[in-house]
Amino acid sequence: MQGERQTILVTGGAGFIGGNFVLDTVGDFEVINLDALTYAGNPDTLASVSESPEHVFVHGRIGDRELVDRLLAEYRPSAVVNFAAETHVDRSIDGPKAFVQTNVVETHELLEAALSYWGALEGEDHDVFRFLHVSTDEVYGTLGPTGYFTEESPFRPNSPYAASKAASDHLVRAYHHTYGLPTLTTNCSNNYGPYHFPEKLIPLMILTALRGEPLPVYGDGQQIRDWLYVKDHCRAVLTVLEAGRPGETYNVGGHNERTNLEVVKTICALLDELAPDSPHAPHESLITFVTDRPGHDRRYAIDAGKIERELGWVPEETLETGLEKTVRWYLENRPWCEAVLSRGYRGERLGIRGGPA
Repeated sequence: MQGERQTILVTGGAGFIGGNFVLDTVGDFEVINLDALTYAGNPDTLASVSESPEHVFVHGRIGDRELVDRLLAEYRPSAVVNFAAETHVDRSIDGPKAFVQTNVVETHELLEAALSYWGALEGEDHDVFRFLHVSTDEVYGTLGPTGYFTEESPFRPNSPYAASKAASDHLVRAYHHTYGLPTLTTNCSNNYGPYHFPEKLIPLMILTALRGEPLPVYGDGQQIRDWLYVKDHCRAVLTVLEAGRPGETYNVGGHNERTNLEVVKTICALLDELAPDSPHAPHESLITFVTDRPGHDRRYAIDAGKIERELGWVPEETLETGLEKTVRWYLENRPWCEAVLSRGYRGERLGIRGGPA
């Protein structure tokens, strides 16, 4: 994908990871940004590129075949980058149907549209086209105290969210092996950073602590995640798009394994330092242990050796540097945070439906 500026169709580009990707790529690419603007989609994230002639925002769903066909025909992108998904495990426990609809049924419609479009391309346009599907390490299930997920790890999803993403990953693979569609898949570890909807652990803890409310830590807080700063992830996606081999999967991790409790305590210490006027310091005193999530995976850890060896990507942020940037961003962008909270989400507990883990 070298030479003149390319046009790419980004789906889910008003969400957390997709929004950061759009902000980082507008200018290098013309970006056609398709987003359904569900609860986690936020056009405020795109304010800095809203007037750019190289960013076209389209409100719509990836399952709207007529709309997607029209966008492909009109803008003739050299790639589709699919971030569109329902992503929150707790919400998938309460309402799995939406996850199956978006992550499986509508992803299939997007694949069908891409296949039809690619099949009609000729020459170099046909040769350079790519369909990049962004997925998660949760498709692999849970790890013991040692070991890492690799691209060869079997899928063992334990939540409706993970199962729906595993299904979409399989569909993407099948469309490459059955029809030849030049697909790429990335499976990433837990992301964090700017513009993150506050149902996820890190932004939830930051905003809840600033309000002086209890910080809910599931179970004993010893669940381990490999944390990946969102800007590092966006660089990885772009690297795979430009240099990845069609049909391949690339795991993307931050080399930052921490327990959830360690992450929360680090956030509290940063708030003590960066928000010294807060009446709620020391913020660690707000930590409260609550009943664990049903089916809560104990440990995730990514082996990102393949993308490092083959494509030269490595994360730039440690958890400490990335968390400091993240906490500063939330402190400096209170209007964005308040706008999100004004739509009705106040950090309430989700995902309590279910039986024993």
